[in-house]
Amino acid sequence: MPERSGSPAPRVTGVRDRRYTLRFPFAADAEIFDLESGKVTDGVTSDISMGGCFICTSKPLPIGTRGRLTLTRKGQSLEALVVVRIVKPRIGMGIEFFDVEPPHNDTLAAWLETLRRAR
Repeated sequence: MPERSGSPAPRVTGVRDRRYTLRFPFAADAEIFDLESGKVTDGVTSDISMGGCFICTSKPLPIGTRGRLTLTRKGQSLEALVVVRIVKPRIGMGIEFFDVEPPHNDTLAAWLETLRRAR
């Protein structure tokens, strides 16, 4: 009889496993200013949460890039300091919010509440 080990096989964790807030489909114009190089990249969000968003762009910034993000939708805007957490070449990049100050955190909360209610 084969011997069984008490520990389960190691589990590989992906970005999806590390998410801690619910994401909602969301389209907004996005512009990120790279704080180190000064480069500006633009795109459109495909989803958003309290912790971040995914931006569809043909020119994603490298993983680890820190920047200032501006999202604009229906006359409202949100600004946040962000970091690029994942890059999908020619598709876009996953962004984590690490500093959203008033009044922008109120805008984010209102957008998410609207999306939650529409579900």
